[in-house]
Amino acid sequence: MSDMERERVILAASLAATFRPDFMTNDKVEAATKGHGVLVVPVLAAANSIADDLLKGLDISLVDAAAPDIPLDIIIERAVNAAKSAGAAPENAALIAAALAYFSGAAARAGVPMANRKLGAMARMHAGATRTSAIALTTNKFTHRITAFPAYKAIYEKLMEKKLIKLDGAVLPPFIAGGAIYGHSKLGEDIVVPELAKEAAKVGALAMKNAMEGAGMTAYPLWPALIAAAVTMEIVHPDSFVSEEYGPFGSKFSCYAAGQGAVEAMGLPAKIHVRGTGEEYDTAQVIGDFGLILKDIGAPSVIGMMALNEIFAGFQESAIIGAGFSGGPVNPPLGHLNGDAVPAIKLLLKHKGDVYAAADDIKRYKMESFFDPEMALTALNTIARVAEWVKRGPVTKALMIAGEDVRDRAVYRRAAKAYEMLKAGKSVEEVARALDEERLHYVERRASEILSAFLGKKIEIKFTELRPQARRHDEFTAKYWGFDSYISYDVTIDGKKYHIENLSAKVVPEYAIEGKGREDPDMGTAIFVGAVAAQELQYIGHTIINITVPAAVAAILGMDPKDAGKKAENGAYLTRAIPGAKYNAREVAAMAKRIYEMMSQEKHDILPPR
Repeated sequence: MSDMERERVILAASLAATFRPDFMTNDKVEAATKGHGVLVVPVLAAANSIADDLLKGLDISLVDAAAPDIPLDIIIERAVNAAKSAGAAPENAALIAAALAYFSGAAARAGVPMANRKLGAMARMHAGATRTSAIALTTNKFTHRITAFPAYKAIYEKLMEKKLIKLDGAVLPPFIAGGAIYGHSKLGEDIVVPELAKEAAKVGALAMKNAMEGAGMTAYPLWPALIAAAVTMEIVHPDSFVSEEYGPFGSKFSCYAAGQGAVEAMGLPAKIHVRGTGEEYDTAQVIGDFGLILKDIGAPSVIGMMALNEIFAGFQESAIIGAGFSGGPVNPPLGHLNGDAVPAIKLLLKHKGDVYAAADDIKRYKMESFFDPEMALTALNTIARVAEWVKRGPVTKALMIAGEDVRDRAVYRRAAKAYEMLKAGKSVEEVARALDEERLHYVERRASEILSAFLGKKIEIKFTELRPQARRHDEFTAKYWGFDSYISYDVTIDGKKYHIENLSAKVVPEYAIEGKGREDPDMGTAIFVGAVAAQELQYIGHTIINITVPAAVAAILGMDPKDAGKKAENGAYLTRAIPGAKYNAREVAAMAKRIYEMMSQEKHDILPPR
């Protein structure tokens, strides 16, 4: 073939592979537009709405005003409707809108007692959700999830035993509690309110932590803190001032003391920072404010809490506080990719609506944060395109731009490699396998570098075996390795070498249940390193171009599209983690052939002869 024909093949394959977002992934993106199982699209839709309103000049502040409504009502109502239009239930739409509004500049509370406004209640009412107590709240799903019951139990037991705070209400003379002598005085503001808020949040957070661990979960600190703060703020006067040791009069309220107690109990960092902008938040204030928001929000489902978890992944410290997958370094399935919503809004405001400047900053921090930034940005581009089916706006536009050139280069590079290998006599299976091997070695190198920096140790990892069926024997898991992965690797930690054989079916259960290896302080690190790096490879169903692109090139060069799709999937032993790729590859291959044939027509007239 001539150089021109070569470029036609590559271009046709690239155009076909990117023709529809569905062609890029095995994840069920159409279902995501209706809220089935994930809320990534409702989050991005609401983010588009809020960014649009703020860039138009609407005031997002929550003010102590006598007016029956304020500009924030408009912002919240539109954001709620955007989330609902993407399939979010009212309670989940309220949570999404409140969380995004809060991180976009809205306060959690304003005004007492008339013109009293709370962000969570405002969002719930605009969503038409039902009011309930914090008992309906649940943690994010960490394989399992825990409701707020342990926090309630622990706090109320201490209250009933009169062991939570120093004051026994039985000693108070009449007409003290409930009035200004208590509420706006030393007893209330300086002593009881901060003590009650702080101690209740501590007790509740530790109870949630213990319950999570009792269910065989890692108690990532964010969620015990959030749930405990919400339960606490049901008890403590939410508008109470606290003493000046917390800050100047009027700057800190009871929710801050609750946040402080939860932060201390869970060992959260004092400050957290938004990706891309570096904007700093006081963690105690954030946790306390979300306690207020969550107590009023209604009853979000577990997928609502999963969406909130990913919203918190917009902070640089997300890995430390246990927030979301979408902050990296592992790139998760598309349903989790809403961690860029808050950074995108912040960057758009910083750059006064310049989507290209915002996109450059998003691309920059994604490049720094992920094992495989090419795949991370490609996946981000895919889900942003899906979100645009529901609601277009500056957030999704910036996210698409951030990943567009990276995605196009990734596809083009694979098409070129596939062309050269196929022309050299290699099979389509060999091409797909070579692309997977290339990615494997890249992930090994990047994981070693990033985890070395994260752990402060010299880490080197090399996988020795990645295949299906670590313990099962059925035909399904024999084909798709993501459902029962046999993972073996060599890892070096500061020069100390470990070989891990069959991580998920042997080493992890033995370590967790039997205690094998726990006497070695580095064994947990050896398991952690392999688990993190392996999951980067397991979750590749979000982007299947190592299958679709070779199939497209093979079809253009003469192979039947159906055979091309099947053989490409067979060869891509890592990208074949979950089912579905061969069907997408078949469609991509047929489309590529169609595009190439039209490109190759010598006549300019594309109309059929009369």
